[in-house]
Amino acid sequence: MSFFIKNKHASGGTSNKRAKFTKTNVKRKKVNGVPSKNEEITSSEDEGLNEDIPDHSSDEDHETAQEKKVRLAKAYLEEIEKEEQARLENNEIDQSVISRRLKHEYLKETGRLRLNVADNYAGVDTKNIKLLKCREQRNSITCMCITSDDKYVFTGSKDGVVVKYSLTDYKKVGLLPFVKIPSSTEVLGHSSKVLAIAISSDSKFLVTGDESNSIYIWDPSNLKFIKKFSGHKNTITGLSFKKDSHTLYSCSKDRTAKVWSLDEMAYVETLFGHQDTISSIDSLYRDRLVSCGGRDLRVWKIPEETQLIFNGHIGNIDVVRFINEDTFISGGDDGQLCVWSVMKKKPVCIIHNAHEVDKSNQQPNWISAVTAFVNTDLVASGSQNGSIRLWKLENNFKTSSLVMEIPVEGFVNAMCFSSEGNKLLAAIGKEHRYGRWSTVKAAKNCIMVFPFIKK
Repeated sequence: MSFFIKNKHASGGTSNKRAKFTKTNVKRKKVNGVPSKNEEITSSEDEGLNEDIPDHSSDEDHETAQEKKVRLAKAYLEEIEKEEQARLENNEIDQSVISRRLKHEYLKETGRLRLNVADNYAGVDTKNIKLLKCREQRNSITCMCITSDDKYVFTGSKDGVVVKYSLTDYKKVGLLPFVKIPSSTEVLGHSSKVLAIAISSDSKFLVTGDESNSIYIWDPSNLKFIKKFSGHKNTITGLSFKKDSHTLYSCSKDRTAKVWSLDEMAYVETLFGHQDTISSIDSLYRDRLVSCGGRDLRVWKIPEETQLIFNGHIGNIDVVRFINEDTFISGGDDGQLCVWSVMKKKPVCIIHNAHEVDKSNQQPNWISAVTAFVNTDLVASGSQNGSIRLWKLENNFKTSSLVMEIPVEGFVNAMCFSSEGNKLLAAIGKEHRYGRWSTVKAAKNCIMVFPFIKK
């Protein structure tokens, strides 16, 4: 049974009423730019609006729907051809190259693309491991995101600082400082711990979330403030953009997830159902969201207005990530890595004690971070036991095997692969991103970049 709630106010506040979605009693909220009744347009403004509207017609105004589809398809093919020419540095592109590219894009967006790449990874190029660190981030790194072109990485920390690093010369190129007393006129930075960060596929928007219950939107190119979203009632714990869009998903300790539209800069709807703090969310190309927190693991099918509930972990679930549109992986304080299919309520594969057992208390080491090389058979997990482990998922994701182990000192609080899978980035801290239950004194609060050696 699924429970959502929709807000009629654009301010982002939630309603006190809960309503069960049915096709007869609820209509989807539409976001538009119509002014409210209290707003006025003066006569001079009215005249200016009429003067600014050009009075001309074009061929596009008279084309049929079919002609428009053909025109857009031709433009898309030309764009792909230009991209392949630039990538292959060849003026003449074989049609088979474009055909393979189109098939690849189709399978990727429909969730049916599955590439077997794990066997190509031979190890880590230890001579070229990079460490990104700055004096402004003295406390644990809690979150991280990378641009789709692999040029920049953004990090947030318990200091309330956001840093932008270049992945070409491995230097700090931007900073959002900690602000002790927030200004009411201009937002310059955060005033509390930054626990969530995400960037849109086109690198147009960077969003961050902290303990102040607010979501901040920035321009990634210059880190200028754009807008603040308010609506959650507790700490922001996760942010995720739908791929190739400006739809933003957020989750919080208030046990809700929310949907936002950055095209209209407005709140869309609230998703209810979790029984405890939501600690992690993720999304890909579909209007589908996966979230976890406490003992809850849920997949939200937003257009259908339904949710799927999964059971399998024996402890709290801390992190979840999509592998492809139909498969995802989760980890928690029970030391288990679980691989799930949206078609089954139980895990299709369980890796017990994925990061061994803590010898001091004989308890499994927590899985503090997981990531997947999307649409492939390669996933990675991190803990505080001194290593990051890469896993190969086999037999239609029903079995797994260890590919390699990368030595790392400290808590692995976040990870992500580069777009081509050539590098793995890890956010390392002396403490867990959510607390100070234990401390690894020998660790460095930094971002580590691991380049791979491929066969």
